[in-house]
Amino acid sequence: MPQYSVLIVDDDVKLVTLLKTYFDKDGFLTYTANDGLDALNAVREKKPDIMVLDLMLPGMDGWDVCRKIRRDNDIPILMLTARDEESDRLIGLEIGADDYVTKPFSPKEVVARVKVILRRVHREVIQKEPIKAGSLLIDLERHRVMIGEQLVELTPTEFKLLEVLAGNTNKVLSRLQLVEQTQGYSFEGYERTIDAHIKNLRRKLEENPKEPQFIQTVYGLGYRFTGDSHA
Repeated sequence: MPQYSVLIVDDDVKLVTLLKTYFDKDGFLTYTANDGLDALNAVREKKPDIMVLDLMLPGMDGWDVCRKIRRDNDIPILMLTARDEESDRLIGLEIGADDYVTKPFSPKEVVARVKVILRRVHREVIQKEPIKAGSLLIDLERHRVMIGEQLVELTPTEFKLLEVLAGNTNKVLSRLQLVEQTQGYSFEGYERTIDAHIKNLRRKLEENPKEPQFIQTVYGLGYRFTGDSHA
């Protein structure tokens, strides 16, 4: 695996030091920040390949950091959260995070999750034809999505999810299948996070997200990409 850079953002200095030790041992170039403003500056100046972001930060919290970054940056974001409420994790995913780990966690798990995300983001795409559906164009080689002449900004997880759905046009895929094909792993309860990513995709792709033309819900089963859309 090539050397990647990671930005660790948490106000718990001991935890940051612990995670940095594990990432350093695994060959990462590691940057750290202890609050939201420092995190935004580090993303702009250091341009890390991925960010590990704690939600509970002093001043500007992790949600605000994520929102600001997503305005013009598609850096992968792994959230760290001590909250047990599923709604809190889903909010993080809806505003653009790619994955989450709930505290307490094993540092090895955090490193492993980061590796999975980076492999997905930097996977080699070999001679894949663009996927077209009405006004929607998914350029797999350039990792780009267009609606007509307009470029659509997607997070790495959103792009991968769209790629999987569109690569199985008119086939119903369950939440579990989508988790396994986009994340590379699955665990109990994680299927619900797919709904958050689907909501984001519809908001960005659909003319009317409440009446989706591209990504349809098949109740009780999962989701289906409709390739004959004329939206």
